Amino acid sequence: MSWFKRTKKGIQTPTEEKKDVPKGLWYKSPTGKIVDSEELEKNFYVSPEDGYHVRIGSKEYFEILFDDNKFKELDKGLVSKDPLNFVDNKKYTDRLKDAQDKTGLKDAVRTAVGKSMGEDLVVACMDFSFIGGSMGSVVGEKIARAADYSLKKKIPFVIISKSGGARMMEAALSLMQLAKTSAKLAQLSKAKIPFISLCTDPTTGGTTASFAMLGDINISEPGALIGFAGPRVVRDTTGKELPDGFQTAEFVLDHGFLDFITHRKDLKRKLNLYLDLILNRPLREKTA
Repeated sequence: MSWFKRTKKGIQTPTEEKKDVPKGLWYKSPTGKIVDSEELEKNFYVSPEDGYHVRIGSKEYFEILFDDNKFKELDKGLVSKDPLNFVDNKKYTDRLKDAQDKTGLKDAVRTAVGKSMGEDLVVACMDFSFIGGSMGSVVGEKIARAADYSLKKKIPFVIISKSGGARMMEAALSLMQLAKTSAKLAQLSKAKIPFISLCTDPTTGGTTASFAMLGDINISEPGALIGFAGPRVVRDTTGKELPDGFQTAEFVLDHGFLDFITHRKDLKRKLNLYLDLILNRPLREKTA
């Protein structure tokens, strides 16, 4: 398995060491702006000076979307197995345990149901901190079950994507989740139950190739990386030079793959506004 080992070139930071929500008294955005961590939290983890949207996880998104942060988590106990007995420079079972210990999560997605601006909503939110938000069997199964719950209860469904793509430790089993989740969303569409996809930074790989781009409305946060493969792979495949920023949310919006981009502080209000329009409900003017 020596071909799995990283060389000295390229990305050196192990996935499990990458942080989403910043820790400490101060946070420095990529543009060099310094902001107090408490102020950052009050501003929905968005740098007030430059509008940079810091990566957050399911805990923070649930706080943003659900009224008074009250919700019922679905299928909380599902955990990944190791059907392939996969080993590279570490056993897959050890990687799972390390990720669970460091993040406090069971896997790379959490699903929940609760009230959002007074109306029922099912939300599936991915966590990049868990093995890069990779999509394994548990991720696909939890999203499929959440879609089933939405279908049974006739409740709108939202998926918040944040993923590096398929989980290589599960090989074809991971790729099967693309078809499974897409089939479940087709059932929602047939039943005329709204599905909104929110693409956050990053939304890549098999996630982009399946549920992330299948929303009745596809939306994103500013500056999010959205794409299937990396720039080098795309360039080598197409044989063409690529425009600057071709995988940013703004570029994707300009080329018709997104419906709109929203600041995180407006997410709850805008999401519910569009659900009201889709479902022909009275528009709710109150702020989130």
